[in-house]
Amino acid sequence: MTYRLYYWPTIQGRGELVRLALEAVGAEYEDVGRTPEGPNFGAVSSILWGEQPGPPAFAPPVLDVDGHLIAQTANILLYLGGKHGLAPEGELDRLWVNQLQLTIADFVGEIHDTHHPVGVQLYYEDQKEEALNKAQGFREYRLPKFLGYFERVLADNADAGWLAGTACTYADLSMFQVVAGLRYAFPNAMARAEYSTPRVTLLHQRVRDLPRISAYLDSERRIPFNEDGIFRHYPELDE
Repeated sequence: MTYRLYYWPTIQGRGELVRLALEAVGAEYEDVGRTPEGPNFGAVSSILWGEQPGPPAFAPPVLDVDGHLIAQTANILLYLGGKHGLAPEGELDRLWVNQLQLTIADFVGEIHDTHHPVGVQLYYEDQKEEALNKAQGFREYRLPKFLGYFERVLADNADAGWLAGTACTYADLSMFQVVAGLRYAFPNAMARAEYSTPRVTLLHQRVRDLPRISAYLDSERRIPFNEDGIFRHYPELDE
């Protein structure tokens, strides 16, 4: 079976968390919006507004699993984790990994809001003053709080070196992406924050060194960070 992933073809965004999971297990998948001819936004939009199997999805990412549509990043990863060994076998342990993923989703939402604190319908330049205030609070309070939490989780599972259980889960893959994105968007703030969270830094490197992930990151399939996605580097927000 080949999965079909519907996500915007020019940004990493939340779809990258799904891509990392698919790449980590070597799954066959079609990134529908990315074609040899170039980006195809219409193909992605079609899953939302066109004829599709089953109930409609609210927004990408959407994963087509043999004609069944799964939406919401954490929900997709919950499915892939159970299907491909990216989550523990026990029900409560799987719920724990899902809980971590939902906390990551909260973190990602706050990262996004540093550059769009007023509304997603506005350009960054239309809310720059508010973004400066939002980013300052994020750098000083929210960034250390979230990273500190995941540092404590890793310390609690120190013998394994992963967030949950004894092997890499989709939550570890997602945390890798968050660290990589924050290093791009807030290099100064992250240099300070990572000084106090060495386990988070080590986790990022462990995921980076996984053979399939390493190959993916070095390939053309990995979309570069840019100023259209969740992680955006505006120097004035990282003072």
